Amino acid sequence: MSSLSRELVFLILQFLEEEKFKESVHRLEQESGFFFNMKYFEEKALAGEWDEVEKYLSGFTKVDDNRYSMKIFFEIRKQKYLEALDRHDRAKAVEILVKDLKVFSTFNEELYKEITLLLTMENFRQNEQLSKYGDTKSARSIMLVELKKLIEANPLFREKLVFPTLKASRLRTLINQSLNWQHQLCKNPRSNPDIKTLFTDHSCSPPNGARAPTPVTLPVAAVAKPSTYAPLGAHGGPFPPAAAAAAANANALAGWMANANHSSPVQPAVIAASASSLPVPQNQASVLKHPRTPDALGMTEYGSSEHERLMKRLRSGQSVDEVTYPAPSQQASWSLDDLPRLVACTIHQGSNVTSMDFHPSHHTLLTVGCSNGEISLWEVGTREKLVSKPFKIWDLAACSVIFQASIVKDSSMSVSRVAWSPDGNLIGMCCKSDFPIVCPILGFYIELSMLQIDAHVGGVNDLAFSHPNKKLCVVTCGDDKLIKVWDLAGTELFNFDGHEAPVYSVCPHQKENIQFIFSTAVDGKIKAWLYDNMGSRVDYDAPGQWCTTMLYSADGNRLFSCGTSKDGDSFLVEWNESEGKIKRKYSGFRKNANGVVQFDTTRNRFLAVGDDSQIKFWHMDNTNILTSTEAEGGLPSIPRLRFNKEGNLLVATTADNGFKVLANSNGLRALRLMEARSYEASRTPLEMKVSSSAMGTGLSPVVSKVERVDSPARPTPSLNGVELITRGIEKPRNLEHVPDKTKPWELTEIVDPTHCRTVTMPDNLESASKVARLLYTNSGVGVLALGTNGVQKLWKWSRSEQNPTAKATASIAPQLWQPNSGLLMTNDVPENSEDAVPCVALSKNDSYVMSACGGKVSLFNMMTFRVMTTFMAPPPASTFLAFHPQDNNIIAIGMDDSAIHIYNVRVDEVKTKLKGHLKRISGLAFSTSLNILVSSGADAQLFFWNTDNWEKIKSVTLPLPAGKAPQGDTRVQFHSDQVRLLVCHETQLAIYDASKMECIRQWMPQEVLSSSISCAVYSCNSQLVFATFTDGNIGVFDADNLSLRCRIAPSAYIPPASSNSQTVHPLIVAAHPQEANQIAIGLTNGAVKVIEPLEAERKWGLHVPVDNGTENGRTATSSTTNTSEQVQR
Repeated sequence: MSSLSRELVFLILQFLEEEKFKESVHRLEQESGFFFNMKYFEEKALAGEWDEVEKYLSGFTKVDDNRYSMKIFFEIRKQKYLEALDRHDRAKAVEILVKDLKVFSTFNEELYKEITLLLTMENFRQNEQLSKYGDTKSARSIMLVELKKLIEANPLFREKLVFPTLKASRLRTLINQSLNWQHQLCKNPRSNPDIKTLFTDHSCSPPNGARAPTPVTLPVAAVAKPSTYAPLGAHGGPFPPAAAAAAANANALAGWMANANHSSPVQPAVIAASASSLPVPQNQASVLKHPRTPDALGMTEYGSSEHERLMKRLRSGQSVDEVTYPAPSQQASWSLDDLPRLVACTIHQGSNVTSMDFHPSHHTLLTVGCSNGEISLWEVGTREKLVSKPFKIWDLAACSVIFQASIVKDSSMSVSRVAWSPDGNLIGMCCKSDFPIVCPILGFYIELSMLQIDAHVGGVNDLAFSHPNKKLCVVTCGDDKLIKVWDLAGTELFNFDGHEAPVYSVCPHQKENIQFIFSTAVDGKIKAWLYDNMGSRVDYDAPGQWCTTMLYSADGNRLFSCGTSKDGDSFLVEWNESEGKIKRKYSGFRKNANGVVQFDTTRNRFLAVGDDSQIKFWHMDNTNILTSTEAEGGLPSIPRLRFNKEGNLLVATTADNGFKVLANSNGLRALRLMEARSYEASRTPLEMKVSSSAMGTGLSPVVSKVERVDSPARPTPSLNGVELITRGIEKPRNLEHVPDKTKPWELTEIVDPTHCRTVTMPDNLESASKVARLLYTNSGVGVLALGTNGVQKLWKWSRSEQNPTAKATASIAPQLWQPNSGLLMTNDVPENSEDAVPCVALSKNDSYVMSACGGKVSLFNMMTFRVMTTFMAPPPASTFLAFHPQDNNIIAIGMDDSAIHIYNVRVDEVKTKLKGHLKRISGLAFSTSLNILVSSGADAQLFFWNTDNWEKIKSVTLPLPAGKAPQGDTRVQFHSDQVRLLVCHETQLAIYDASKMECIRQWMPQEVLSSSISCAVYSCNSQLVFATFTDGNIGVFDADNLSLRCRIAPSAYIPPASSNSQTVHPLIVAAHPQEANQIAIGLTNGAVKVIEPLEAERKWGLHVPVDNGTENGRTATSSTTNTSEQVQR
């Protein structure tokens, strides 16, 4: 279910509650599973309505979901059993024992026997453990205390115990707004329209009973605003009078904090390709130079072609939305994998980094401020420094006399803060100096112009953007104990005086129509100010009473502060705004910190703090530390850190004047895709045309060409004394250099074992069979194989000096992993297993694997290998499994009767069945960006399904060679862009544009690779396609055009003794989730191998050059036109 549909359920719940439909409220809570009403649960439990208690619980969990759920159901049924014994109702007690408690005997047989013995006692209180059992009422209350703890600890109930904060009658408000909108479109709007139904769109009747003409949709700006409707029911209209809206009590800040609706601060707008946009950089850019004469305000224009080139590049690039992945919705479950803890790269800045901030909408664009006054702009997706500017006074004469005198004595400046404006059009920076009299500079970039303000006497300690009266302004604070607000022309609008010590930080915010600023000083005082020069409204004491920083969660609902005392004790707390009291205090800090700890928030869920040379994470609702990481070492004692707005990237400063980029799995995919696009853009010069309207007045349009500098042999260009720096950056291993065009391209052929690295998975089990399915674990540390005999095997790599990351590698042999119990993960297999089709799917956190082999689907625990549950018993048998990408409780299951079941694990129910294929399902793939499911079958057909309503959109039959029957397994996999689709059939490889449902590229077996295709997959970065063939060959193709770049012969990885047998060949291939050039293959003889290029090569062959539309003489697109025509027909 989409996030909006989920929110609609909450609105309906609110409506039902307000209308007193009590039973309907709780039925919807149970059926949706979105909100667990603890109060209702307590009422039913205290009343002893055990059937209703369990029925309500069933909407959220089942007995065997996890140990918390098992304990919850056990406590309820035990209480029901004891109450029956207390009433001396032995018949009822026996019924409960047999029907309800018997299920727990498989997990603890001794406990079940002990419970059974209670039947033989006249009074069960004779049992020592039950001797303190009181009356029924007190026993239920004690049980409820335990149940509440279990429910709160159960991960299945996370994000489901708190109802969202909503205005009263929110659904009615939305309906009123819709009716007002419809009324705006009326041809003859009446001042007091009569609303009689919501079943059809509203339209005012024409005067004098004339027949109304057909409505015409008009632009909003062209329609006069009508009178508002009368309230719907008891709720007021959506357009309150202006006077009422403005009636805010400015003198009762604490009061409105308690009552105001928590609305988020001004959100970054969606960036379009306009003069103020900053889309993702795609290729190397130049820096600002050729300053013009500044005016009296210190405004300086930079009008060079290089600057135009940079601005054009930032404006006209592809949107970052295409390379990032959506964050989970507020109500979605979470895991530690959501946190960006994997080190993607380390970047050397060259000087001590003092402040960092990500662009609000282009999530890989990072601005960095340094202790030497330098400010830099980095594209972390391509590891490029786009701009680097040292601190410089543009117009010294415009500064104060004190400043001019001070700068002569000490010109050193350190950047104390850099920040992007909410719309992403400006970068603000503020500086301070070690010399105490210096009046440092506040500066910010405005398109082509730069403004410097002589802001405070002493250091400028912090800077933030705000929107008082819907006007973008800058808030600063400094050592002079003042907070100031400036407009973008450098005019001082407000001056807040009231702190008795230097002001350390500022935090502007708004709630409803009230805007304010929190400020903190080095004496530990926290104050709040309205934009009225009337003085501070709030005076709090920060924990530690020293330096503190304040931040709101992204949705603006929760306020946090983090800081350190003079004694080195660090504090992270959540505030109750209305009372000025600490609501929650988080633990886990090192004592005696040697500086002030820094923190950040993300996803309205997590907090991160740099402490003790680590990055420590907390869940906002839990005071205990969640996890921590040393980021592979090299962090300072107190690292500075910053999340991007998506929460999939985190930057942290290093001890050697650089910073590390950490990512979660979505962030790694985004970086790889950015890297891939940057590489593609580097092949040819990029021509950029800049219009005068886009660049601002006073500048002529220019056309310039930018060439990427990749070779270390080429000199690094220098523009106006500032280098475009590519040195000191750890280049990713899978980034390929541009091939030398002076050499003729040749197909790379790997024919000898010495030409690549290969390792065979050790196997001491006797259960050898063909490898039918193969997966890497999502963490990349293991390989999971499913054989045709239904047995799953797991190999893991250990951490060692040779393999410090413990990632899968062909350089070191892994271990066949088994739990101490010696259990095997064995699926149910029918007697006639030759026709069984094995299938497998792995959970995102590698905790569970779901598989089948002709029998029931089994859910295994990856740590214990125990079967957690089974479902979907044949017939029909399951042939393919796929988790829904946004809800792990929803599974798409392909069946051998050609149907697809959409199954909800939580409620053990098939929600819907998708029918259309003629033969068994052989592939399923979800696209999160298109909201579609693509299915493929042994009938050589593709079906496209809408995941919102599960309706069929279109079906496509693969164009097969003449005389070839439409049969054979067809497999599908989405490109990392979630639009392009790889289709693999024994007769062809094809790339489809899933948005258009058309084939755009096709390759058929030919020349050195003429045998049938057994399997194909994308590499983790979607730059390559690996395909295995029934003659033992492996082909490596460029993913964009399906051009063959490398052939791995069977002689390179199959020993001579095995290669003599023509039956040994790969049945399945899997791509490593982080290493783009590593694959694992499963052979017909049961062997599993991992293959990589030599360390000196690091890649499979070279990119195939394009000459006149023909790929190296191979007409890879020759059949594509025919394919597209056949698809359209």
